[in-house]
Amino acid sequence: MPRGHRNLSGKSVLVIEDEFMIAMDYAMYLEAMGARVVGPVSSVPQALDMLREQNIDAAVLDIDLQGTKAFMVADALIERRIGFVFASGYDDVVIPERFSAVIRCGKPAKAADVADALQRVCFK
Repeated sequence: MPRGHRNLSGKSVLVIEDEFMIAMDYAMYLEAMGARVVGPVSSVPQALDMLREQNIDAAVLDIDLQGTKAFMVADALIERRIGFVFASGYDDVVIPERFSAVIRCGKPAKAADVADALQRVCFK
């Protein structure tokens, strides 16, 4: 487990990211912290399918997935009371006000920063 971090053992984390290398970096880091990584998935339809099919505790969500804004995924996460963080290069002004309380890790976001943000979500 990376030093200085609580572990994420027992947590299922959905990685929603359309850039393969970034998704794999997040997934490997989260697995090293003990999380069960679901995905990664790279599109809005795939993310919504995973939310219906899997038991998810938390998620990492890129805002732009293959040219489509993923706000409907964020709405679905909130509806299901699943904590999540945005990992995106978009500025806060692009993010609708209803998501103002969601932690945003600006890209390029280090996997450690995303994991720290997820821990805050998982261990409120």
